[in-house]
Amino acid sequence: MTPLDGSRPGGRSARIQEAVHTATKELLAATSRDDLTIPAIAARAGVNPTTIYRRWGDLPALLSDVAADRFRQTEPPAETGSLEGDLAAWAEQFREEMASGPGRSYVADVLAGDATGDNAGICSRYAADSVSIIVQRFPAAHAPATDDVLDRVVAPILYRILFTRERPTAGYAAGLVSGLLADSWRVAEKAPTCPGLLAH
Repeated sequence: MTPLDGSRPGGRSARIQEAVHTATKELLAATSRDDLTIPAIAARAGVNPTTIYRRWGDLPALLSDVAADRFRQTEPPAETGSLEGDLAAWAEQFREEMASGPGRSYVADVLAGDATGDNAGICSRYAADSVSIIVQRFPAAHAPATDDVLDRVVAPILYRILFTRERPTAGYAAGLVSGLLADSWRVAEKAPTCPGLLAH
């Protein structure tokens, strides 16, 4: 599923997931996290608690699943007319959302209940899909690989949010994008343009 695909597979399983996710989000907004329980979520969702236990196992795993779904982007990244502008706008939005109180909670929840790493992988894929959409808009540009954007833009943002006292401020993400693109352009300019040179 791409970040632009807001739908989920149909059927009873999907309806249950939607109901449980919605109930969990509503209770998180209305009650203390310490008071959140699977029976309370089940009652609000209109399902049996055993259904939740069978599907998610425990509360941390459910919260991880719900938090991972919050990373899903249903609108295409903003278009500014340039590769750097698009990447910087997306990265700054990502920084702002992740550095907020709710954003930090989402990241913590994803990791806390994600024993297999599946939900972290889903979050990474959502980010990668958005970056890929931007890169594909500019086929003639010396665009970096999607993995390079994740390593040099997304990863530093998350590291600062999770492991330093000071959260990254406005302009931090755009600066990371500028540095990455400058390096990509320098490498492209030094690359041989004549195919025959590649043999030497």
